[in-house]
Amino acid sequence: MVAAALDAMAGTRWGRWLGLVTAVWVQCISGNNYTFSNYSHSIKTLMGLTQLQLNGLSVAKDVGKAFGLLAGLASDRVPTWLLLAVGSLEGLLGYGAQWLVVSRAVAPLPYWQMCVFLCLGGNSTTWMNTAVLVTCIRNFRRSRGPVSGLLKGYVGLSTAIFTDVCSALFADDPASFLVMLAVVPAAVCAVAMVFLREGEVGGGGADGREEEEEDGWCFAAINTLAVAIALYLLAADLTGVGGGGGVVSAVFVAVLLVLLASPAAVPAHVAWKSWMKTRKLANADVEEAEECASAPLLVAKATAAAAAEARGPGEKPVLGEEHTIAQALMSLDFWLMFASFLMGVGTGLAVMNNLGQMGVAMGYSDVSLFVSMTSIWGFFGRIASGTISEHFIKFVSFSHPFPLPSPYTKLNRKIPSAYYSKKKNPQRLLSP
Repeated sequence: MVAAALDAMAGTRWGRWLGLVTAVWVQCISGNNYTFSNYSHSIKTLMGLTQLQLNGLSVAKDVGKAFGLLAGLASDRVPTWLLLAVGSLEGLLGYGAQWLVVSRAVAPLPYWQMCVFLCLGGNSTTWMNTAVLVTCIRNFRRSRGPVSGLLKGYVGLSTAIFTDVCSALFADDPASFLVMLAVVPAAVCAVAMVFLREGEVGGGGADGREEEEEDGWCFAAINTLAVAIALYLLAADLTGVGGGGGVVSAVFVAVLLVLLASPAAVPAHVAWKSWMKTRKLANADVEEAEECASAPLLVAKATAAAAAEARGPGEKPVLGEEHTIAQALMSLDFWLMFASFLMGVGTGLAVMNNLGQMGVAMGYSDVSLFVSMTSIWGFFGRIASGTISEHFIKFVSFSHPFPLPSPYTKLNRKIPSAYYSKKKNPQRLLSP
Protein backbone atom coordinates (compact mmCIF):
# COMPACT_ATOMS: atom_id res chain seq x y z
CA MET A 1 0.00 0.00 0.00
CA VAL A 2 2.72 2.45 1.01
CA ALA A 3 4.97 1.37 -1.86
CA ALA A 4 2.14 1.91 -4.35
CA ALA A 5 1.52 5.40 -2.97
CA LEU A 6 5.22 6.27 -3.22
CA ASP A 7 5.39 4.97 -6.79
CA ALA A 8 2.35 7.06 -7.68
CA MET A 9 4.02 10.11 -6.12
CA ALA A 10 7.16 9.47 -8.17
CA GLY A 11 5.03 9.65 -11.31
CA THR A 12 3.93 13.20 -10.51
CA ARG A 13 5.99 16.23 -11.47
CA TRP A 14 6.54 17.40 -7.92
CA GLY A 15 7.41 13.85 -6.89
CA ARG A 16 10.21 13.77 -9.47
CA TRP A 17 11.54 17.07 -8.14
CA LEU A 18 11.39 15.75 -4.58
CA GLY A 19 13.42 12.77 -5.74
CA LEU A 20 15.96 15.11 -7.34
CA VAL A 21 16.30 17.07 -4.09
CA THR A 22 16.94 13.88 -2.11
CA ALA A 23 19.48 12.95 -4.79
CA VAL A 24 21.19 16.30 -4.18
CA TRP A 25 21.38 15.46 -0.48
CA VAL A 26 22.91 12.08 -1.30
CA GLN A 27 25.53 13.80 -3.46
CA CYS A 28 26.32 16.18 -0.59
CA ILE A 29 27.53 13.19 1.45
CA SER A 30 28.89 10.91 -1.29
CA GLY A 31 32.25 12.61 -1.74
CA ASN A 32 33.74 10.88 1.29
CA ASN A 33 36.23 9.15 -1.00
CA TYR A 34 38.12 12.46 -1.27
CA THR A 35 38.55 12.96 2.49
CA PHE A 36 41.44 10.54 3.03
CA SER A 37 43.87 13.35 3.84
CA ASN A 38 41.87 14.31 6.94
CA TYR A 39 42.72 11.09 8.75
CA SER A 40 45.57 9.50 6.77
CA HIS A 41 48.24 10.81 9.15
CA SER A 42 46.47 9.18 12.13
CA ILE A 43 46.38 5.82 10.33
CA LYS A 44 50.03 6.18 9.37
CA THR A 45 51.04 6.92 12.99
CA LEU A 46 48.92 4.22 14.65
CA MET A 47 49.94 1.47 12.21
CA GLY A 48 53.56 2.59 11.90
CA LEU A 49 53.39 2.82 8.11
CA THR A 50 55.90 4.29 5.71
CA GLN A 51 54.80 6.81 3.13
CA LEU A 52 54.93 4.10 0.46
CA GLN A 53 52.61 1.85 2.50
CA LEU A 54 50.24 4.75 3.10
CA ASN A 55 50.14 5.37 -0.64
CA GLY A 56 49.19 1.72 -1.03
CA LEU A 57 46.17 2.29 1.21
CA SER A 58 45.11 5.26 -0.88
CA VAL A 59 45.46 3.13 -4.01
CA ALA A 60 43.24 0.46 -2.43
CA LYS A 61 40.66 3.17 -1.73
CA ASP A 62 40.75 4.30 -5.36
CA VAL A 63 40.63 0.71 -6.65
CA GLY A 64 37.26 0.45 -4.92
CA LYS A 65 35.92 3.05 -7.33
CA ALA A 66 37.16 0.94 -10.25
CA PHE A 67 34.54 -1.65 -9.31
CA GLY A 68 31.83 0.92 -10.02
CA LEU A 69 31.03 -1.09 -13.14
CA LEU A 70 29.15 -3.48 -10.85
CA ALA A 71 26.82 -0.68 -9.78
CA GLY A 72 26.29 0.28 -13.42
CA LEU A 73 25.36 -3.27 -14.40
CA ALA A 74 23.03 -3.57 -11.42
CA SER A 75 21.25 -0.28 -12.16
CA ASP A 76 19.28 -1.90 -15.00
CA ARG A 77 18.27 -4.91 -12.94
CA VAL A 78 17.54 -3.77 -9.38
CA PRO A 79 15.54 -0.85 -7.96
CA THR A 80 17.12 2.40 -6.81
CA TRP A 81 16.59 1.72 -3.12
CA LEU A 82 18.66 -1.46 -3.32
CA LEU A 83 21.58 0.39 -4.94
CA LEU A 84 21.47 2.94 -2.14
CA ALA A 85 21.25 0.20 0.48
CA VAL A 86 24.35 -1.54 -0.88
CA GLY A 87 26.30 1.72 -0.96
CA SER A 88 25.34 2.76 2.56
CA LEU A 89 26.11 -0.71 3.95
CA GLU A 90 29.54 -0.77 2.30
CA GLY A 91 30.31 2.69 3.66
CA LEU A 92 29.16 1.69 7.13
CA LEU A 93 31.46 -1.34 7.12
CA GLY A 94 34.43 0.32 5.43
CA TYR A 95 34.57 3.56 7.40
CA GLY A 96 33.30 1.88 10.58
CA ALA A 97 36.31 -0.46 10.59
CA GLN A 98 38.65 2.49 10.04
CA TRP A 99 37.00 4.29 12.96
CA LEU A 100 37.62 1.29 15.22
CA VAL A 101 41.31 1.48 14.39
CA VAL A 102 41.73 5.26 14.65
CA SER A 103 39.72 5.47 17.90
CA ARG A 104 41.86 2.61 19.28
CA ALA A 105 38.77 0.57 20.08
CA VAL A 106 40.60 -2.38 18.51
CA ALA A 107 44.23 -3.13 17.85
CA PRO A 108 45.53 -2.00 14.44
CA LEU A 109 44.33 -4.42 11.80
CA PRO A 110 46.69 -6.20 9.40
CA TYR A 111 47.68 -4.16 6.39
CA TRP A 112 45.74 -6.30 3.90
CA GLN A 113 42.55 -6.01 5.97
CA MET A 114 42.84 -2.22 6.03
CA CYS A 115 43.20 -2.33 2.25
CA VAL A 116 39.96 -4.33 2.01
CA PHE A 117 38.03 -1.91 4.24
CA LEU A 118 39.37 1.12 2.37
CA CYS A 119 38.33 -0.56 -0.88
CA LEU A 120 34.82 -1.07 0.52
CA GLY A 121 34.60 2.57 1.55
CA GLY A 122 35.76 3.71 -1.88
CA ASN A 123 33.31 1.45 -3.68
CA SER A 124 30.37 2.63 -1.58
CA THR A 125 30.25 6.00 -3.33
CA THR A 126 29.92 4.39 -6.76
CA TRP A 127 26.64 2.74 -5.76
CA MET A 128 25.27 6.03 -4.39
CA ASN A 129 26.37 8.05 -7.41
CA THR A 130 25.02 5.50 -9.88
CA ALA A 131 21.67 5.26 -8.10
CA VAL A 132 21.00 9.00 -8.05
CA LEU A 133 22.45 9.82 -11.47
CA VAL A 134 20.69 7.05 -13.40
CA THR A 135 17.34 7.57 -11.68
CA CYS A 136 17.33 11.36 -12.04
CA ILE A 137 18.38 11.28 -15.70
CA ARG A 138 15.56 8.87 -16.43
CA ASN A 139 13.11 11.10 -14.55
CA PHE A 140 14.29 14.22 -16.43
CA ARG A 141 15.02 12.88 -19.91
CA ARG A 142 14.70 16.30 -21.54
CA SER A 143 17.13 17.88 -19.07
CA ARG A 144 19.95 15.36 -18.85
CA GLY A 145 22.70 17.96 -19.09
CA PRO A 146 21.43 20.22 -16.27
CA VAL A 147 20.68 17.20 -14.06
CA SER A 148 24.15 15.65 -14.42
CA GLY A 149 25.84 19.04 -13.95
CA LEU A 150 23.76 19.76 -10.87
CA LEU A 151 24.51 16.44 -9.20
CA LYS A 152 28.23 16.51 -10.02
CA GLY A 153 28.44 20.05 -8.67
CA TYR A 154 27.00 19.12 -5.29
CA VAL A 155 29.26 16.09 -4.94
CA GLY A 156 32.18 18.49 -5.34
CA LEU A 157 31.05 20.28 -2.17
CA SER A 158 30.67 17.16 -0.05
CA THR A 159 34.30 17.03 1.12
CA ALA A 160 34.15 20.65 2.26
CA ILE A 161 30.84 20.02 4.04
CA PHE A 162 32.20 17.04 5.97
CA THR A 163 35.47 18.79 6.77
CA ASP A 164 33.96 22.07 7.98
CA VAL A 165 31.23 20.39 10.05
CA CYS A 166 33.81 18.16 11.75
CA SER A 167 36.05 21.16 12.38
CA ALA A 168 33.16 23.09 13.93
CA LEU A 169 31.71 20.32 16.10
CA PHE A 170 34.61 17.97 16.84
CA ALA A 171 37.74 20.15 16.44
CA ASP A 172 39.00 18.06 13.49
CA ASP A 173 39.17 14.85 15.54
CA PRO A 174 39.94 12.02 13.04
CA ALA A 175 37.88 9.43 14.95
CA SER A 176 34.80 11.67 14.99
CA PHE A 177 35.34 12.42 11.33
CA LEU A 178 35.26 8.71 10.47
CA VAL A 179 32.06 8.28 12.49
CA MET A 180 30.49 10.96 10.32
CA LEU A 181 31.68 9.21 7.15
CA ALA A 182 30.13 5.93 8.32
CA VAL A 183 26.81 7.10 9.81
CA VAL A 184 25.72 10.25 7.95
CA PRO A 185 25.67 8.70 4.43
CA ALA A 186 23.70 5.72 5.73
CA ALA A 187 21.10 8.03 7.31
CA VAL A 188 20.74 10.21 4.21
CA CYS A 189 20.50 7.16 1.93
CA ALA A 190 17.72 5.81 4.17
CA VAL A 191 15.70 8.96 3.40
CA ALA A 192 16.53 8.74 -0.30
CA MET A 193 15.34 5.12 -0.43
CA VAL A 194 11.84 6.40 0.33
CA PHE A 195 11.55 9.37 -2.03
CA LEU A 196 14.00 8.70 -4.90
CA ARG A 197 12.11 6.48 -7.34
CA GLU A 198 11.85 6.21 -11.08
CA GLY A 199 8.55 7.53 -12.40
CA GLU A 200 6.81 7.74 -15.76
CA VAL A 201 7.60 10.89 -17.68
CA GLY A 202 5.05 12.63 -19.87
CA GLY A 203 5.81 15.45 -22.24
CA GLY A 204 5.07 17.27 -25.44
CA GLY A 205 2.56 19.92 -26.37
CA ALA A 206 2.19 23.42 -25.02
CA ASP A 207 2.11 22.24 -21.42
CA GLY A 208 5.34 20.31 -22.03
CA ARG A 209 7.09 23.42 -23.30
CA GLU A 210 5.77 25.42 -20.35
CA GLU A 211 6.98 22.79 -17.89
CA GLU A 212 10.37 22.67 -19.60
CA GLU A 213 10.75 26.42 -19.20
CA GLU A 214 9.73 26.21 -15.54
CA ASP A 215 12.18 23.35 -15.04
CA GLY A 216 14.94 25.64 -16.27
CA TRP A 217 14.13 28.13 -13.53
CA CYS A 218 14.05 25.34 -10.93
CA PHE A 219 17.47 24.06 -12.01
CA ALA A 220 18.81 27.61 -11.87
CA ALA A 221 17.45 28.04 -8.34
CA ILE A 222 19.11 24.86 -7.05
CA ASN A 223 22.38 25.74 -8.79
CA THR A 224 22.26 29.21 -7.22
CA LEU A 225 21.84 27.61 -3.81
CA ALA A 226 24.88 25.43 -4.53
CA VAL A 227 26.97 28.52 -5.32
CA ALA A 228 25.68 30.18 -2.14
CA ILE A 229 26.72 27.15 -0.08
CA ALA A 230 30.16 27.15 -1.71
CA LEU A 231 30.66 30.86 -1.00
CA TYR A 232 29.46 30.35 2.59
CA LEU A 233 31.96 27.54 3.15
CA LEU A 234 34.71 29.54 1.46
CA ALA A 235 34.05 32.56 3.69
CA ALA A 236 34.08 30.34 6.78
CA ASP A 237 37.41 28.80 5.76
CA LEU A 238 39.05 32.14 5.02
CA THR A 239 37.84 33.81 8.23
CA GLY A 240 38.07 30.78 10.52
CA VAL A 241 34.59 31.47 11.89
CA GLY A 242 33.38 27.88 11.72
CA GLY A 243 36.20 26.24 13.68
CA GLY A 244 37.07 26.13 17.34
CA GLY A 245 33.78 25.00 18.84
CA GLY A 246 31.42 27.11 20.93
CA VAL A 247 28.27 28.98 20.06
CA VAL A 248 29.68 30.48 16.86
CA SER A 249 30.51 27.05 15.46
CA ALA A 250 27.06 25.75 16.39
CA VAL A 251 25.45 28.68 14.57
CA PHE A 252 27.69 28.05 11.56
CA VAL A 253 26.55 24.42 11.35
CA ALA A 254 22.89 25.38 11.85
CA VAL A 255 23.00 27.90 8.99
CA LEU A 256 24.77 25.35 6.79
CA LEU A 257 22.06 22.77 7.47
CA VAL A 258 19.38 25.32 6.58
CA LEU A 259 21.15 26.06 3.29
CA LEU A 260 21.42 22.34 2.53
CA ALA A 261 17.70 21.85 3.27
CA SER A 262 16.62 24.88 1.21
CA PRO A 263 16.39 23.00 -2.15
CA ALA A 264 13.27 21.33 -0.71
CA ALA A 265 11.47 24.61 -1.45
CA VAL A 266 11.58 23.75 -5.17
CA PRO A 267 9.36 20.61 -5.04
CA ALA A 268 7.10 22.43 -2.56
CA HIS A 269 6.66 25.24 -5.10
CA VAL A 270 6.02 22.76 -7.92
CA ALA A 271 3.47 20.89 -5.79
CA TRP A 272 1.67 24.14 -4.95
CA LYS A 273 1.47 25.16 -8.63
CA SER A 274 0.20 21.69 -9.58
CA TRP A 275 -2.47 21.89 -6.89
CA MET A 276 -3.57 25.33 -8.08
CA LYS A 277 -3.72 24.10 -11.68
CA THR A 278 -5.78 21.08 -10.61
CA ARG A 279 -8.26 23.32 -8.83
CA LYS A 280 -8.54 25.56 -11.87
CA LEU A 281 -9.23 22.59 -14.12
CA ALA A 282 -11.80 21.24 -11.69
CA ASN A 283 -13.74 24.48 -11.85
CA ALA A 284 -13.60 24.62 -15.65
CA ASP A 285 -15.84 22.89 -18.13
CA VAL A 286 -15.45 19.08 -18.13
CA GLU A 287 -14.82 18.84 -21.87
CA GLU A 288 -12.24 21.59 -21.77
CA ALA A 289 -10.49 19.89 -18.87
CA GLU A 290 -10.41 16.58 -20.72
CA GLU A 291 -9.00 18.26 -23.82
CA CYS A 292 -6.24 19.97 -21.79
CA ALA A 293 -5.37 16.75 -20.00
CA SER A 294 -5.29 14.51 -23.07
CA ALA A 295 -3.52 16.73 -25.58
CA PRO A 296 0.04 16.34 -24.17
CA LEU A 297 -0.35 12.56 -23.97
CA LEU A 298 -1.40 12.30 -27.59
CA VAL A 299 1.51 14.43 -28.71
CA ALA A 300 3.91 12.40 -26.60
CA LYS A 301 2.65 9.13 -28.08
CA ALA A 302 2.88 10.51 -31.60
CA THR A 303 6.39 11.77 -30.95
CA ALA A 304 7.51 8.43 -29.57
CA ALA A 305 5.97 6.56 -32.50
CA ALA A 306 7.62 8.90 -35.00
CA ALA A 307 11.01 8.43 -33.30
CA ALA A 308 10.60 4.65 -33.39
CA GLU A 309 9.73 4.72 -37.09
CA ALA A 310 12.57 7.08 -37.94
CA ARG A 311 15.24 4.68 -36.65
CA GLY A 312 15.97 1.57 -38.65
CA PRO A 313 16.23 -1.89 -37.06
CA GLY A 314 20.04 -1.95 -37.02
CA GLU A 315 20.69 1.76 -36.56
CA LYS A 316 22.79 2.86 -33.58
CA PRO A 317 21.32 5.21 -30.96
CA VAL A 318 22.36 8.83 -31.26
CA LEU A 319 24.24 10.81 -28.63
CA GLY A 320 21.95 11.61 -25.70
CA GLU A 321 19.96 8.37 -25.91
CA GLU A 322 20.54 5.34 -23.73
CA HIS A 323 23.29 2.97 -24.90
CA THR A 324 24.05 -0.59 -23.93
CA ILE A 325 27.61 -1.36 -22.80
CA ALA A 326 28.41 -2.93 -26.18
CA GLN A 327 27.08 0.13 -28.03
CA ALA A 328 29.07 2.45 -25.76
CA LEU A 329 32.30 0.53 -26.35
CA MET A 330 31.80 0.91 -30.10
CA SER A 331 31.29 4.66 -29.80
CA LEU A 332 34.05 7.22 -30.35
CA ASP A 333 32.43 9.52 -27.79
CA PHE A 334 32.86 6.89 -25.07
CA TRP A 335 36.60 6.52 -25.69
CA LEU A 336 37.00 10.28 -25.93
CA MET A 337 35.46 10.70 -22.48
CA PHE A 338 37.45 7.73 -21.18
CA ALA A 339 40.73 9.30 -22.31
CA SER A 340 39.68 12.66 -20.86
CA PHE A 341 39.00 11.19 -17.44
CA LEU A 342 42.08 8.96 -17.54
CA MET A 343 44.45 11.85 -18.20
CA GLY A 344 42.63 14.64 -16.40
CA VAL A 345 41.22 13.25 -13.15
CA GLY A 346 44.10 11.18 -11.77
CA THR A 347 46.39 14.14 -11.12
CA GLY A 348 43.90 15.92 -8.88
CA LEU A 349 43.10 12.69 -7.06
CA ALA A 350 46.80 12.05 -6.39
CA VAL A 351 47.13 15.53 -4.86
CA MET A 352 44.09 15.05 -2.64
CA ASN A 353 45.25 11.63 -1.43
CA ASN A 354 48.62 13.04 -0.37
CA LEU A 355 47.44 16.46 0.79
CA GLY A 356 47.65 15.43 4.45
CA GLN A 357 51.26 14.29 4.19
CA MET A 358 52.16 17.32 2.12
CA GLY A 359 50.77 19.60 4.80
CA VAL A 360 52.58 17.77 7.61
CA ALA A 361 55.84 17.87 5.65
CA MET A 362 55.42 21.61 5.22
CA GLY A 363 54.93 22.11 8.96
CA TYR A 364 51.13 22.40 9.20
CA SER A 365 49.54 20.54 12.10
CA ASP A 366 46.02 20.81 10.62
CA VAL A 367 45.38 20.28 6.92
CA SER A 368 41.58 20.41 7.04
CA LEU A 369 41.62 23.94 5.64
CA PHE A 370 43.47 22.79 2.51
CA VAL A 371 41.16 19.80 2.05
CA SER A 372 38.09 22.01 2.32
CA MET A 373 39.48 24.68 -0.02
CA THR A 374 40.41 22.05 -2.61
CA SER A 375 36.85 20.72 -2.49
CA ILE A 376 35.32 24.18 -2.89
CA TRP A 377 37.51 25.14 -5.84
CA GLY A 378 36.84 21.72 -7.33
CA PHE A 379 33.14 22.56 -7.16
CA PHE A 380 33.68 25.80 -9.06
CA GLY A 381 35.72 23.84 -11.61
CA ARG A 382 32.85 21.39 -12.13
CA ILE A 383 30.35 24.22 -12.55
CA ALA A 384 32.65 26.06 -14.98
CA SER A 385 33.33 22.97 -17.10
CA GLY A 386 29.62 22.20 -17.36
CA THR A 387 28.76 25.78 -18.28
CA ILE A 388 31.48 25.98 -20.93
CA SER A 389 30.47 22.62 -22.39
CA GLU A 390 26.80 23.63 -22.60
CA HIS A 391 27.84 26.91 -24.26
CA PHE A 392 29.77 25.11 -27.00
CA ILE A 393 26.95 22.64 -27.58
CA LYS A 394 24.18 25.24 -27.82
CA PHE A 395 25.82 28.29 -29.31
CA VAL A 396 28.82 27.05 -31.32
CA SER A 397 26.87 24.26 -33.05
CA PHE A 398 28.98 21.34 -31.79
CA SER A 399 27.11 18.08 -32.24
CA HIS A 400 29.12 16.36 -29.48
CA PRO A 401 29.98 17.35 -25.91
CA PHE A 402 33.12 19.42 -25.59
CA PRO A 403 35.30 17.44 -23.15
CA LEU A 404 38.37 19.66 -23.09
CA PRO A 405 37.35 21.96 -20.22
CA SER A 406 37.28 19.03 -17.78
CA PRO A 407 41.05 18.44 -17.56
CA TYR A 408 41.81 22.14 -17.68
CA THR A 409 39.58 22.87 -14.71
CA LYS A 410 42.01 20.78 -12.67
CA LEU A 411 44.27 23.82 -12.83
CA ASN A 412 42.35 25.21 -9.88
CA ARG A 413 43.94 22.39 -7.86
CA LYS A 414 47.41 22.59 -9.35
CA ILE A 415 47.93 26.35 -8.97
CA PRO A 416 47.58 26.42 -5.15
CA SER A 417 49.56 23.18 -4.89
CA ALA A 418 52.43 24.72 -6.83
CA TYR A 419 52.22 27.86 -4.71
CA TYR A 420 52.48 26.02 -1.41
CA SER A 421 55.22 23.71 -2.69
CA LYS A 422 57.47 26.71 -3.37
CA LYS A 423 57.02 28.15 0.11
CA LYS A 424 59.19 25.44 1.65
CA ASN A 425 61.68 22.84 0.45
CA PRO A 426 59.85 20.64 -2.07
CA GLN A 427 62.08 17.68 -1.20
CA ARG A 428 60.38 17.45 2.20
CA LEU A 429 57.16 16.44 0.48
CA LEU A 430 58.78 13.19 -0.60
CA SER A 431 59.98 12.20 2.86
CA PRO A 432 58.17 9.31 4.60
